[in-house]
Amino acid sequence: MIEFNNVSKYYKSNVGLDNVTVHINEGDFVFLVGPSGAGKSTFIKLILKEIEPDKGTIKVRGEDITRLKKSGIPKLRRNVGIVFQDFRLLPKKTVYENVAFAMEIIHQPKRLIKKYVPQVLSMMGISESAGKYPDELSAGEQQRVAIARAIVNRPKILIADEPTGNLDPDTAWEIMQLLNTINMKGTTILMVTHAKDIVDKMEKRVIAIENGRIVRDEFGMYGYMQALQGTDVTFDTVEVQTRNLFRTRFKRGGGRR
Repeated sequence: MIEFNNVSKYYKSNVGLDNVTVHINEGDFVFLVGPSGAGKSTFIKLILKEIEPDKGTIKVRGEDITRLKKSGIPKLRRNVGIVFQDFRLLPKKTVYENVAFAMEIIHQPKRLIKKYVPQVLSMMGISESAGKYPDELSAGEQQRVAIARAIVNRPKILIADEPTGNLDPDTAWEIMQLLNTINMKGTTILMVTHAKDIVDKMEKRVIAIENGRIVRDEFGMYGYMQALQGTDVTFDTVEVQTRNLFRTRFKRGGGRR
């Protein structure tokens, strides 16, 4: 579904990605984790073709998008839904209109809009809020609208960029259950997050990036040391331990890719 093969992206002041090879299969639910500046945003922007790699190839749904012309970018992005931390809803449009707008901009017929928008609102549990405006909703309700908007065109891939970052723990877990339901219906999900508790509880595939390199790719918990030792440590401790461990391993030439 998504393939990075020896992909590198360099900026003037730092490394975005450094010779990254990783494959995400159809139907996967993947957490992308790592400290700020590790390369997570670069990873997403490359999938969306917002930036170009300096080296390597990227395939999305079997198509080499590094060779994709500008005219093909809209079609690529129609198959990738995006959910943001700050919701990014249109303040002067109702819930229904916000979701419908995602279909209108790709010129979907009105009959399909009338069919699919109520369906996704129902799936997100916000049918009764269809006529409300974003400022009348709670943060959790706004994120449900954002997810509905992202999936209404039935994309094969959903990218969730810190979708629980502005939510309280209970609401965040409700959102994760919704994302899990979407994944169970066949949508491939790539979620960027710092929420260690959520990653540990979900027990999905975890890809960890540090300094532009993939330092861990396995199922289980957020922190490598915590998963290895089974210890109860804080988020900050996990990050420090993981960083120190992989610095040592890469110096010895034994880093996992």
